[in-house]
Amino acid sequence: MAIDFRGWGLSDKSASDYKLETLADDVIGVIADLGLKSFVLVGHSMGGKVAQLLAARGPEGLKRLVLVAPAPPTALNVPEEQRRGMLAAYQAREGVEVAIARLAVLPLSKTHREQVIEDSLSGAPDAKRAWPEVGMIRDISNEVTKIRVSVRVIVGAADNIESEGSLRAAFGGVLPATEFTVLPGVGHLAPLEAPAELTGAIRAALIA
Repeated sequence: MAIDFRGWGLSDKSASDYKLETLADDVIGVIADLGLKSFVLVGHSMGGKVAQLLAARGPEGLKRLVLVAPAPPTALNVPEEQRRGMLAAYQAREGVEVAIARLAVLPLSKTHREQVIEDSLSGAPDAKRAWPEVGMIRDISNEVTKIRVSVRVIVGAADNIESEGSLRAAFGGVLPATEFTVLPGVGHLAPLEAPAELTGAIRAALIA
């Protein structure tokens, strides 16, 4: 199953705390509510960084960690001015469309494009600020070294946001046993650009 983080999608937007640890707490709560005794955690982009923090806690029942175009455990070296520009881009439809053009290499369906635009615009203001202002420049390397389950990173060969090379370098320093799957010709939005290929890669990771 997939969940919406607080402040995004169909989740409540009245919270004031959007720290990565709090988002991980929320996921733990969902796992407990569902009574899951054995599960695989899959996280994409920012959700990949949250998934790393959660996995580092060693939750009972976690079997594997699959990260799709994840934000790395190291801090992203993005200048403040650029981060302000990222936040501004998600305030208007035109800005989101420009962002999509950079995020996706393969064309998105009209439905998926509109979903990205709607979700981006409807996010809670504090949730929108939390990632560029705090989350993306947070270094969680020390926590990530505590992960004890197998880790698979799936990245698009044409990803302009989290490249294969940068992710190999980042994870190699903290989790050298991390395995990689590269999707040819795919950008950062693999779940929408190439859902069938991504599904196949995830399934292959689960039986490897």
